[in-house]
Amino acid sequence: MELETADTKERLWTKDFLIVFGVNFLLFLCFYLLVVIIPSYAIDEFHVSDGIAALGSSIFVIGALLGRIAAGRLMENVGRRRMLFTGLIFFTILSLCYFFISSITTLLVIRFFHGLAFALASTATGTISASLIPHSRRGEGTGYYGVSIIVASAIGPFLGVMISNNSSVTGNFVLCAVLAVFSLLAGLFLNVPKLTLTAEQKSEMKGFKISNFFEPKAIPIAITILFMGLAYSSILSYLKLYAGQINLTEVVSFFFIVYAVVVILTRPFTGKWFDKHGVNFVMYPAIICFIIAMILLSQVHSGLILLLSAVFVGLGYGTTQASAQAYAVKKSPVHRMGLATSTFYIFLDLGIGVGPFLLGFLTPLIGYRGMYMAMAILLVVSFFVYYMMVGRKEKAEAQDHTLKVLN
Repeated sequence: MELETADTKERLWTKDFLIVFGVNFLLFLCFYLLVVIIPSYAIDEFHVSDGIAALGSSIFVIGALLGRIAAGRLMENVGRRRMLFTGLIFFTILSLCYFFISSITTLLVIRFFHGLAFALASTATGTISASLIPHSRRGEGTGYYGVSIIVASAIGPFLGVMISNNSSVTGNFVLCAVLAVFSLLAGLFLNVPKLTLTAEQKSEMKGFKISNFFEPKAIPIAITILFMGLAYSSILSYLKLYAGQINLTEVVSFFFIVYAVVVILTRPFTGKWFDKHGVNFVMYPAIICFIIAMILLSQVHSGLILLLSAVFVGLGYGTTQASAQAYAVKKSPVHRMGLATSTFYIFLDLGIGVGPFLLGFLTPLIGYRGMYMAMAILLVVSFFVYYMMVGRKEKAEAQDHTLKVLN
């Protein structure tokens, strides 16, 4: 196998890394721009029930899950650049289709295929970014790359609500279409490292078997991130409702801004710690911070505590997401990097996508405070799951490495 890299001097911020960072940011900005307004749009425009309206958001995730499974399976055989442009072209076309929605059925169909196209493109950008990051700076580079998603998750909902409140939902569709076109144009200037598979590797990727849809070495850390996604979905889906119940609606608009700022400020450190000290050094404190965040949310009585919980969400979820992705890619063979990326996102999307549905049955029974305490308990469980599936193995390997060095 021959791999041509654009980064021979351990440089991180190359032209191509900046482009793939920007393309990924635009993709996720479109996603978050629409996800907050689609349910209310469906209710206002087509007079459907809350459940059907919520399906407008969740069906996007279903399409994305199927898209990631397909992308991981086909990535290296089809080619990363071809996969990227297939996703970007269809993502742009489907972004324009929102102007022609005439029924709830049309909306759901467009949302499903939009999610599928989004998955193809974003899995390709994740794989390409991993191939551009020097191995010695894997944690740092992946952390910086993840900022594109974090910033989009903070800006997107804010813009979506502001545009729909001050003009109409059509304004959101216009902006989404413009962003999609820009992502496609930016991709034209991206030089993708070429990966040539050996005959043995091509043979390995043939056939219908689980290992051709999921990367086994990425699954242990992906299971941990499934727990993180479930917990984070409680914030994405129910924080606004919870804040309204405790009269903190005005403060909650700053929650994701604080979260994004914390992630941006800490990424330079957490990424370097990952590279220097290993995944355990970062993951254990991050999971604990996420637990603290959920406990704080369950006890919120003031705006200050709500924003303090956002700080711990940034230290917790923001750090675990980037570190887990870096670990999944680092542990996997180079020619299965696409599978590792798709495996990671499949489990993350599954947690975020299924979470609101499951929590919808829980919150009527125990309330929002009880739900966030339940999420804290879930994260305590995830701490031990991480230890059993990843942490103790990494500790043993680190000890073995130290003994070899000493001998």
